[in-house]
Amino acid sequence: MQFRGMHHVTAVSGDTSTNVKFYVGVLGLRLVKKTVNQDDLGAYHLFYADKLGTAGTEMTFFDWPHVPRRSHGPGTIRRTLLRIPAGTEHVDWWESHLKGQKVDVTRGEFPGGREALLFSDPEEQQLALVSDNFAGDATPWGDGPVPAEHAIRGLLGAEIDSASPSHTMSFLEDYLGFPEDSSLSTGDERRVFRVQSDVSVAEIHIVGGGPDGAGRSTSGQHSGVPRFGQVGIGGVHHIAFRVETPEEQEEWLSYLNGRGIPNSGLVDRHYFRSLYFREPGAILFEVATAGPGFLGDEDAEHLGEKLSLPPFLEPKRRQIEAGLKPIPAV
Repeated sequence: MQFRGMHHVTAVSGDTSTNVKFYVGVLGLRLVKKTVNQDDLGAYHLFYADKLGTAGTEMTFFDWPHVPRRSHGPGTIRRTLLRIPAGTEHVDWWESHLKGQKVDVTRGEFPGGREALLFSDPEEQQLALVSDNFAGDATPWGDGPVPAEHAIRGLLGAEIDSASPSHTMSFLEDYLGFPEDSSLSTGDERRVFRVQSDVSVAEIHIVGGGPDGAGRSTSGQHSGVPRFGQVGIGGVHHIAFRVETPEEQEEWLSYLNGRGIPNSGLVDRHYFRSLYFREPGAILFEVATAGPGFLGDEDAEHLGEKLSLPPFLEPKRRQIEAGLKPIPAV
């Protein structure tokens, strides 16, 4: 029983118009599904991905303009990592493209000798494009501003500030089957845990947090009260790992229950099925099924063009649409 890699990362936006313009108009992802947060029907839930919305390529956003901005600190996800093709020519292209779009970008190196570009979206959501040779089952979207040969291939993973790094590391290895990749870890500064299948990959980079960072005052002295970060606009709400079938997910549910790990139980999101739980460092994880996917209510040529609702919400369509602000086309 092992995750097949990443499924999606869900973040928070306070401005859907700006969000769409950046992720479609700058990063060249496809808006594959425009729906609503099923727990908050007055908020959009936007899904950006490859051409077909393949699990493992999805960056999604809740539309919550009235929540506070994210604050950095333990218990939060610092940065989302996106894969681009390996090779300096692709990094060069992206650096030139981002600078041409007035994005402040820094060139760097990730563990494993991988070139990377670090930047933020207009709401200060921290992102990285990592040059990685994993292929997976993505179908790059080349009909936007980014040619298919340079296009984002999907998710690599996330950097997290755990509120308890040692417990998070043990949990990843001993409970979730995420081995530490010694070829990618850099000691105490960055510890990397990685799973990979033929379809997707997932890396969890532990890069901070814990009691040494959580309880310090601005003077550098321990205050005795942990100063956790806060999810909000410009931050990540949760990260999801991919399983292929409902049966695999049910095995995970039975496993979590057997280990005494509190969880949500199975939640039908129509496009996939979800199972949520928190790891010991306070990060919200999800186990999500690869299907049914996004092609059940829209054909491949017209994904994301209209508001899609799962069948159980269709009777409320008129009310839901009246409460949503239209999003201008890119």
